[in-house]
Amino acid sequence: MSEWAMIFPGQGSQSVGMLSEIYAQHSVVRDIFERASDHLGYDLWLLICDGPVEQLNQTVYTQPALFVVEFALWRYWCSQTDLRPHWMAGHSLGEYSALASAGVFSFEDGLDLVVTRANAMQAAVPIGVGAMAAIIGLTDDQITTICDACADGEVLTPANYNAHGQVVLAGHLAAIDRAIEAALDSGAKIAKKIPVSVPSHCALMQPAVDALADKFKSVSWHQPIIPVIQNTDAVVHTDIETIRHALLQQLTGSVHWVKTVQYMGEQGVSHLVECGPGKVLAGLVKRIDRELTTLPFNTSENLTVIEQHLVEVQA
Repeated sequence: MSEWAMIFPGQGSQSVGMLSEIYAQHSVVRDIFERASDHLGYDLWLLICDGPVEQLNQTVYTQPALFVVEFALWRYWCSQTDLRPHWMAGHSLGEYSALASAGVFSFEDGLDLVVTRANAMQAAVPIGVGAMAAIIGLTDDQITTICDACADGEVLTPANYNAHGQVVLAGHLAAIDRAIEAALDSGAKIAKKIPVSVPSHCALMQPAVDALADKFKSVSWHQPIIPVIQNTDAVVHTDIETIRHALLQQLTGSVHWVKTVQYMGEQGVSHLVECGPGKVLAGLVKRIDRELTTLPFNTSENLTVIEQHLVEVQA
């Protein structure tokens, strides 16, 4: 019998109007948004429903919005089917959705952590100091060589190992510009800056670590009821202190999504359910391991099809 995993996307998956169909039809989803809005002090659903997109795309709004959307989808899943994943994982911010869904902390505690994380990340680096760039078509070894050659005393590191030949760099703006030029000279198919206000997953995020660590003290932590594969080392942790340490490491270290997906395959996973808006992770998984099937889950219709599919493969 094959196993399956639920995966949660990070920033970049958001869009105005996401989850509209399920929100309108299911009270369990509306209840999560009501709790979130009460906790946040503003109408989160109004922002998601009407935008403006410029506000939704600001990291201090994007992170709580995606966390709530993904947790609401999980609660909807649990209300409709008894099927539960054998594994969970989340890409960057999505790791918080995975941990909350696995019972490591409550929804409200998770929302507090995500808000603290977003605000601390935004405050860590002044606008215009840092940047991120997508590099497509080079090997990991070539990326390492470019980072070593182009740093010139500044921060320049791989932020996300998203797929084979698809890496995101983060660091100081000038270093990113040098890396883009070097990547193109080395034969990269694409090397360009991506429109973000925060250079995530690099040493520039160090000031955010203390703020998040301090917030950890007010959170009630529990052992995961479903194994969660964490970003920093693509390993399942059950010890609470190790889980917390991995979350702090994630701020300044790389997201090892390739290794995470490979680990799932090694454990006998054949199907993944992407719990969130869009299908960004489905595209990445396809580039990592074509033997794996990823099923996007963000509508009622999705759920019916996915449930039938999973029942068949586990029969």
